[in-house]
Amino acid sequence: MNSVSAYGREMQIHPWRIPWLTKLVYSSPFELLIAFVILVNATSLAILTMPSLDESVRAACEQIDLVCFVIYTVELVLRIVSYGKRPWEFFRQGWNVFDFVVIAAAPFFAGQTAVLRILRLLRLFRIFRFLPEVRVLTTSIVRSLPPLMSLAVLIFVALFMYGMLGFYLFGEKDPTNWGSITEAMTSLFILLTLENFPNYLEAGVAISPWALPYFLSYVFVVVFTVLNVLIGVVLNAMDEAREENRERAKRMGQLSEIVDDVELMTEDGQISADEMKRLREKVARMERILDEK
Repeated sequence: MNSVSAYGREMQIHPWRIPWLTKLVYSSPFELLIAFVILVNATSLAILTMPSLDESVRAACEQIDLVCFVIYTVELVLRIVSYGKRPWEFFRQGWNVFDFVVIAAAPFFAGQTAVLRILRLLRLFRIFRFLPEVRVLTTSIVRSLPPLMSLAVLIFVALFMYGMLGFYLFGEKDPTNWGSITEAMTSLFILLTLENFPNYLEAGVAISPWALPYFLSYVFVVVFTVLNVLIGVVLNAMDEAREENRERAKRMGQLSEIVDDVELMTEDGQISADEMKRLREKVARMERILDEK
């Protein structure tokens, strides 16, 4: 099958693409080269943040950053050209759009140092496209958004209720932390990480005898239970995304085998009745696999 491995999955090379150039830009040596350039670029940017940097070293790092930008630009042009007669298809991939924006936008902000520095940093995120697990992670995050929104509403209601109760219990004597609903909810939000929990508990116990059940119930109900549910939602979505990725890879492997068999049957330009029967079976099997998607 005429395909390449890209973004952690098999990608078919369409007839309108330039096959040799497509295989080049998605080949392991080429991608390792780009990954190495990104790491070198990251190192040079890190060195530029050091105080009292020698001017010669600073100039060298600036030159390295410029060379890296030229390499990124050449890579981007090669990848666009590899789409042959349909260069607009390049923008159907999310990573392609990201690469194009962070590289092509640089000349338009030549006089704006802050924007250029941000674009430099964004280039380093391109290393993620060489990691197949990033695609799984992105899919899992998107899948978990609907239940997470519902859970966020639940957490907000819990914080509001505990915040109102904390205002009535501690607000009069501890206005800094509990003097209003906003300050109370801010304190409770900080307590979600159990930051300074002993200090809040000690101050509360000194104000009201209800402080101990208040804080303990908050920790067990909101911090432990609700946040563990939140983590469980994300982990469940990640497992589903991984399973979907494995199924996709399995189907792609099956399709690749079928296409290879069909090419072997038809390479001599003649098809016997037996081969035609087997060819129809292969096509029917291919249709079943595609229907499973």
